Amino acid sequence: MSPDRLVTMANQIGTFFRSQGHDMAVAGTAEHIRKFWDPRMRQAILKHLEAGGVGLDPLVRDAVEALKPPPT
Repeated sequence: MSPDRLVTMANQIGTFFRSQGHDMAVAGTAEHIRKFWDPRMRQAILKHLEAGGVGLDPLVRDAVEALKPPPT
């Protein structure tokens, strides 16, 4: 799936959760992506974020950042 399509989908999820306030929206968006996106999609959106995250809403950027595994 193209990064543009993933960005659109992630931003739509973020828009849905936005009314819950920033912290809850970030958590809700991250949880939705974690639960319902294929692992390849999650990896692709993380890679897109690492490449600059063009097009990601700031709330969604924070949510995708929360998907990163903890450093080892």
